[in-house]
Amino acid sequence: MVKMNVGIKDKDRLEMANGLKTLLADSYSLYLKTHKFHWNVEGPYFQTLHLMFEAQYTELSTAVDTIAERIRALGEYAPGSYKEFSGLSSIKDSTVKTSADKMVKELLEGHEVIIRHARSLLTMAEKCNDEASGGLLAQRIEIHEKTAWMLRSSTK
Repeated sequence: MVKMNVGIKDKDRLEMANGLKTLLADSYSLYLKTHKFHWNVEGPYFQTLHLMFEAQYTELSTAVDTIAERIRALGEYAPGSYKEFSGLSSIKDSTVKTSADKMVKELLEGHEVIIRHARSLLTMAEKCNDEASGGLLAQRIEIHEKTAWMLRSSTK
């Protein structure tokens, strides 16, 4: 590949891409968990949660593509396998049947993990003058904060 000269130091570009790889893994893991919960939610709030989870996993589906493309724009390869994602993600998998309330709480925790990580990456983006990554991160923070608010408002 031709050497990049986009006004971001190579070290900073690599550090940002690696941070975005973790964000991608967390986002994909949360996408899978949300989709699973959409399929398996039960109880008196089934319809409401089923539709809310669908909106959330649909948004995450678009987000993972955007994050992966930003990693590529920074000159790095995006992870894309379960093995890579599981090695990078800090979102815990949910493998047992769980209640609707626990589903909401697990998704809330996942969104908060992403918010904290995106916020730390936003600081990094500002320091290395990576406005494109900064814009993407600010958008992700806004979306995840709104989703977290909705999930928090749905718990007991």
